[in-house]
Amino acid sequence: MTGPIVLPEPVWRTREDDHVTRMRRWTRPHQRRRSRGEKHPVLDFLFTYYSHRPGHLERWQPGPGVVLEGASARRFLERKGYLETPDGVMLDPAGFTEGRAKTAEFVLGLLSATASRSPRLSCFGLHEWAMVYRESANEVRHSQLPLRLGSAGTDGVVESLEIRCGHFDAFRFFTEPARPRNTLRPERENQIEFEQPGCLHANMDLFKWAYKLDPFVPAELVGDCFELAADIRELDMRASPYDLVSFGYSPVRIESPEGRAEYARAQAGFARRAAPLREHLIAHCQRLLAELKKVPATRGKQL
Repeated sequence: MTGPIVLPEPVWRTREDDHVTRMRRWTRPHQRRRSRGEKHPVLDFLFTYYSHRPGHLERWQPGPGVVLEGASARRFLERKGYLETPDGVMLDPAGFTEGRAKTAEFVLGLLSATASRSPRLSCFGLHEWAMVYRESANEVRHSQLPLRLGSAGTDGVVESLEIRCGHFDAFRFFTEPARPRNTLRPERENQIEFEQPGCLHANMDLFKWAYKLDPFVPAELVGDCFELAADIRELDMRASPYDLVSFGYSPVRIESPEGRAEYARAQAGFARRAAPLREHLIAHCQRLLAELKKVPATRGKQL
């Protein structure tokens, strides 16, 4: 970021419209379901586990170092953290506080460590099975859904296969009887040591790391990470023990050798798709932290 990029009004307005249209494919159906009190066992996760609200997902922002020309750019001044310059409106660099810098440093460290490793494709989505292992029917997370193999059959799969889950935010939802069956012991404190680029949840979490730096990440990058998370979530649940045929999802039967091979192929494809997004976020964090050193403005702990 050697100098501000100036976007003419027609250019940034087109980008804004494209982003809103793209994200409304996901946000509008979710909002309609919510207004009717309907639950969706696959897609709700994108708006409940992840805390980026639909309205924020739709909202376009250019990211740092970009000046928006034209009269309509002044509406960005209604948002916190924007300022007016002789050329237009831009995000105030002083809004990248020390608190945000700490977030960027953590994200940079985590994603760089993850990118340095080879993808491991041998988990077969067993984390979802471990979350219902030996659980009573009324305690199962998606209790409105039947288990494809029933409780006994589900438990049998967990007991017959090695579980190698290294993602703490999946492992922490394992049932107590399932925890000792995991060959790895991920914890929050060793998260950076365990995450690897073949993990579906690590790749879904690129969305989280993008929006954690909002508005200092371009909306298009947040949108790319969201759509990756949405597609991965579908595989995550198709390979789960739940029967989702009534929602239009065919199962990936990881209880069979053929199903495990299908899962691993899809997992490898998502690892390849996630890699450039991870690299974009790494480079973006590096630029943000480099720019922080150049801005002499007094910074608060919070934006």
